[in-house]
Amino acid sequence: MITFNIAQWRAWAPGLETVEDWQQWSLSPSLLDSGDAAPDVSFLPAMQRRRLSRLARMAFSVGWPLAEGIEQLPLVFVSRHGETPRTLDILTDLAANQPLSPTQFSLSVHNAVIGLWSIMRGETSEMTALAAAGDGLEHGIIEAVALLAEGSPAVLLIVTEEQPPAAYADWIEDVPFPYAVGLLLTPGTDWQLCLSTGSESLPRPEWPHALNLLRTLASEQTTCQHSWKNRLWTWQRTR
Repeated sequence: MITFNIAQWRAWAPGLETVEDWQQWSLSPSLLDSGDAAPDVSFLPAMQRRRLSRLARMAFSVGWPLAEGIEQLPLVFVSRHGETPRTLDILTDLAANQPLSPTQFSLSVHNAVIGLWSIMRGETSEMTALAAAGDGLEHGIIEAVALLAEGSPAVLLIVTEEQPPAAYADWIEDVPFPYAVGLLLTPGTDWQLCLSTGSESLPRPEWPHALNLLRTLASEQTTCQHSWKNRLWTWQRTR
């Protein structure tokens, strides 16, 4: 079991930006029309904004306000699938024997977001990019709590997934719509996270783990459980 506090949280999905929006969605969760909607990142200079994909914009939109006023804030970035639209563009150019864009490639790699974050914020703290499985949220929490145990007063955790292109539909089935969740974690005992395992696979959850956690954060629930393969994660809010 590990313990921690969630000092603040923010989340974004098409049409859902405020705590009140997420509270309403949590009462009756449903699919959202992703379209071309993207979060507002007008706090960044225009030249910097142009380099950001929607995935990066989502990460910045939830993370930037949480980091405001905090110096030397470690970051744990989690995404299972990463920049799928950029990756498909690169593969399409390869298939057509077209020259590849160095910029497109450099911004498609999994740690591109934390690189951009470091540059734009002038942040030199430890940063980690995780490409985890369906329980990447929990693995990100473990990484963040380890940083807290090493003495960091706070750690920023960002989980985000982009709506994959139609070409990936047969392989990526766990992204109902684009979303980003930001958690500002601090030392404490307000939350407990426990893991239990078995020999058999558990039923697949209806919603990705980060969205399930949002339903708990936006309500008065004190417990939620997330399963992935044979792993069962139990979240307990103690206060």
